[in-house]
Amino acid sequence: MHHHGYLWTGPKQRFDDEARRRPPHPDPPPADANPELIQRYREVKAEFPVTDLPPLETAYWLIKPEKLIRGSWEEPEKAAEWLGERLAEYTSRFVSESDRDTTRRALLINSAAERLDWGGDVSHGFYLERPSFLSVALVCCSPNRAMPDLACPVNRAPVRSTQR
Repeated sequence: MHHHGYLWTGPKQRFDDEARRRPPHPDPPPADANPELIQRYREVKAEFPVTDLPPLETAYWLIKPEKLIRGSWEEPEKAAEWLGERLAEYTSRFVSESDRDTTRRALLINSAAERLDWGGDVSHGFYLERPSFLSVALVCCSPNRAMPDLACPVNRAPVRSTQR
């Protein structure tokens, strides 16, 4: 098992577009469905695997392109250390004073190392200077506990979207 780190910052409004952060339904709409529904399904099917937006379910980072990986580690402690470095990097931009607290940050890092050690994923979000948002995630890979059928994005063939 190893771990991949992901980081996204951007407008809070874009992050809030949950429809673009969900995978498409496994079954396409019927051929006689509303054309707008069919078109929306096609858009989601094409966009979800390649968009840089954080997925609603952390494990789905693994279907995203390899280029979105910010780091990979065999040891949970090293992955948690990366998390700590990212949080320290953004601390001055956190809107919430409690998010800037170094004791709280240390607890998040320790908790992340423990969770990764047993195969769990870690995902945190922080409001930054308005109207921005920071999403940082550590995802267990090969296999992922929540979604063991997802392949590792490293050395995987590029995702190709197919229109239905």
